[in-house]
Amino acid sequence: MSEVISLEIDAPDDWHVHLRDDEMLEAVAPYTANAFRHALIMPNLVPPITSTALAAAYRNRILTAAGPDARTDFTPMMALYLNDDLDTADLLAGAADGIVFGAKFYPAGATTNSAAGGTSLLDYRATLEAMAGAGIPLLVHAESTDPDIDIFDREAVFIDQQMFPVIEQIPELRVTVEHISTRAGLEIVQDHPQVGGSITPHHLTCDRSDLLANGMRPDLYCKPVINSRDERIAIAAAATSGDPSFFYGTDSAPHPLGKKEAAKVAAGIFNAPYAIEVVAELFHEMGALDELEAFVSHHGVDHYGLERATTKVRLTRHVVDELEPAESMRTAGGTEVRIFGADAARRWTWEPVP
Repeated sequence: MSEVISLEIDAPDDWHVHLRDDEMLEAVAPYTANAFRHALIMPNLVPPITSTALAAAYRNRILTAAGPDARTDFTPMMALYLNDDLDTADLLAGAADGIVFGAKFYPAGATTNSAAGGTSLLDYRATLEAMAGAGIPLLVHAESTDPDIDIFDREAVFIDQQMFPVIEQIPELRVTVEHISTRAGLEIVQDHPQVGGSITPHHLTCDRSDLLANGMRPDLYCKPVINSRDERIAIAAAATSGDPSFFYGTDSAPHPLGKKEAAKVAAGIFNAPYAIEVVAELFHEMGALDELEAFVSHHGVDHYGLERATTKVRLTRHVVDELEPAESMRTAGGTEVRIFGADAARRWTWEPVP
């Protein structure tokens, strides 16, 4: 019989999360606020977060929604939506005031609430150069929207056509390739020291056979899409390798069940409740639990030039699947949202270390 495994790690961070707004924000924010120290908040609301004032107001709503059990050091890191409505001077002032952390580029039409996005990164060259000078990171949803490009190749095409020119022409700019789904994403990070990459629990643990082989799984549909087994294995190898360029970002993205189980499925996976358990089980299966702390707690803050945590959490893997985690949650208004990661949560628990 396997022994119970217990380990302590520095408090983890989530470098990519969608908290939505209003009733959904109130329902999902506590999961992130209870588990993570830093949470990099995505700005793709409707309307998008394009100014310091909007970011400050959204941050206040998040802190209110975080609830009484939130970590005392829970810190929403606010990003502005990089589009034609963003004012560079306001971005710089917001960053100087400690309100704005970074700017996020969405290709128009690539994913949920991306209609306000841009068509080319280099259209914003002046802003990107100002960001480089001020040390403000660029966060990128790296996915082509060209309908002639196969959906499984769109990350690689975007990286080749749009990210390489920016990285080569503005080498001082700190860049994050978010939610890496292919080896193309891994390679651009590995080849450029100013580029980091966030990796999600679902891209670490699922491939397109999970999505499609035994009936379409709408709960596993996200953007960029979960790719092939070979790509998943490469991503998991990078995450567990100890390479400091890769770090944890859940890309937790809740949608009402009615939008997930629909004729046109909404892109997004809600994984915040079991995000730590899923990645812990993956690292355990790969014999890499000694690298877990670096991936979830150190590499991200190091990439962004922040201080590491001084508090810890304890993770415990149980001998038998004795836990019965919920597989969905409901908002105050009764909207049901499916949760990713219940299988891992049957084996793992975690708690703050006093």
